[in-house]
Amino acid sequence: MTDLLDVNVWLALTDARHVHHSAALHYWENDAAELTVFCRVTMLGFLRLVTQSRMANPPLPATRAWEVYRDYLQAPGVGFLQEPAGLEQELAVFSTQPTFRHRLWTDAYLAALAIASGCRLVSFDSDFQTFDGLKFLHLSPV
Repeated sequence: MTDLLDVNVWLALTDARHVHHSAALHYWENDAAELTVFCRVTMLGFLRLVTQSRMANPPLPATRAWEVYRDYLQAPGVGFLQEPAGLEQELAVFSTQPTFRHRLWTDAYLAALAIASGCRLVSFDSDFQTFDGLKFLHLSPV
């Protein structure tokens, strides 16, 4: 099995002062799949947020943020997920539902990517529960 981690999990793993750090670490040490992955969206979100003062304390300089990201990619069992065929079809299904909320475009993309890739999505965000067919692990604070 492969886990696609949401940005909030990568952030919580990285910052020991993060409110969800202990829950993220517990997941990482006990419940993570054999392979955990970034995708382009989570990679960009991670780099953006760890360099912002309101999200990271202290924020990382861009060069250090890239080092942290690359260190993750060098760790055993961590990889990068490419977009598979069928992704846009899954995303179109989610985003054209009458109940689709426009603030969920990125979540819909991640859910569609996880489904099209056969991954489990891991996040602290409960909004992912709304995507039918998604294998989802909702982390909650310990």
